[in-house]
Amino acid sequence: MKRTRRKFSSKFKAKVAIEAIQERMTIQQIASKYEVHPNQISQWKRQFLEGAETVFEGDNTAKEQQQELQNEQDKLYKKIGRLQVENDFLKKSLGES
Repeated sequence: MKRTRRKFSSKFKAKVAIEAIQERMTIQQIASKYEVHPNQISQWKRQFLEGAETVFEGDNTAKEQQQELQNEQDKLYKKIGRLQVENDFLKKSLGES
């Protein structure tokens, strides 16, 4: 009988990886505790450590994205204003008030 593939949440993976990093228990003990293969835990630990540097990049990236969104919003407001002026001009030239 085939076993269905299990899917783990990122929260669970992080929890297991942190336990592996703390080294209070062996990888084998953690594997039996969470019923996960030891190789999988080692892989999650490696991925966690490789991605750790991005945790602190988030602040700058978020600020840059916010600034970019603000610039786009300003451009759109300018365009709306210009179109409104053109629309009013055309209404007046057609005598529609």
